[in-house]
Amino acid sequence: RPFVVKSYDEVYTADAVIVSTGASAKLLGITSESKFMGFGVSACATCDGFFYRNQRVIVVGGGDTALEEANYLTRFASEVVVVHRRDEFRGSKIMVDRAKKNPKIRFELNAVVDEVLGTDINGRKTVTGVVLKNTKTGETKVHECEGVFVAIGHQPNTKLFEGVLDTDESGYLKVKEGSSYTNIEGVFAAGDVCDKTYRQAVTAAGSGCMAAIDAERWLESQDM
Repeated sequence: RPFVVKSYDEVYTADAVIVSTGASAKLLGITSESKFMGFGVSACATCDGFFYRNQRVIVVGGGDTALEEANYLTRFASEVVVVHRRDEFRGSKIMVDRAKKNPKIRFELNAVVDEVLGTDINGRKTVTGVVLKNTKTGETKVHECEGVFVAIGHQPNTKLFEGVLDTDESGYLKVKEGSSYTNIEGVFAAGDVCDKTYRQAVTAAGSGCMAAIDAERWLESQDM
């Protein structure tokens, strides 16, 4: 101590550090996905779902997150299609059953999104559909929709801290229960980097407040 934090062109020193590097949504990794991100492609149903009232959307994924987002989107969309690369879901039975019972949800199994289709007129981008590829036969078909929600998980941005700060099996930073303390004294964590359950702006802001208070109290205890 003091801790040394290096950026691309600056070096900072600090007696306490709050890590809030967040978590990034895992994406499909296709060029057309990037092109229409924010213009019909989204990784957050709770953020963008209401933009698709009475429109057709697809949700890509087969876990609890995808099924939960599909159910949520039925509040707005006229139709929700869950696209999953296998014929069995990774999600819990209760979430699968809930989705299957929802009359607005149907499924495209053994399928992946090969391309996002849309228009780009003078910078005004609109999604018109996707090309679905069957994972068993390789056959493709066009599925018309106005929204694409990618729900294949999140990756915490913790690679920088590997071997230094303790993480769980998914890579999220571990904090002491009821606090923001990490395994290193003077280092605290806040937001999605240590939260794999809620991942909302309001909960991240709350944990940021916790980390600031924890850091302040820790510094005072060290007579700093």
